[in-house]
Amino acid sequence: MTVDELVQKLGYKIITGEPGHLKSQVTGVYTCDLLSHAMAKLNQGELWITVHTNLNVIAVASLSDVSCVLIPEDILIEEQTLERAREKGVIILASPLSAARICHEVLSALEDAS
Repeated sequence: MTVDELVQKLGYKIITGEPGHLKSQVTGVYTCDLLSHAMAKLNQGELWITVHTNLNVIAVASLSDVSCVLIPEDILIEEQTLERAREKGVIILASPLSAARICHEVLSALEDAS
């Protein structure tokens, strides 16, 4: 399932990235707010859920080659983070839901797609 398909199915808001051009495959979901731990554990293609919105999130996402970053609970994202995400081609999504609820939705959607 691509990021585009996931957004269409679950209604997440696209913060960075162009609708219709989000072709990265979502291979799983991971949630963690300790950036050093996330960097060690994230797998390529995973959707990463974190409440952090600083520049370091973009560095971790880029190095880990995640499909996208999803910010839960409609947390406000710092403008400099959005600028860096655009520069690095990191897709950021947002949702009003909790990280736990998002995990459940994404895993269910991925299971339904397989």
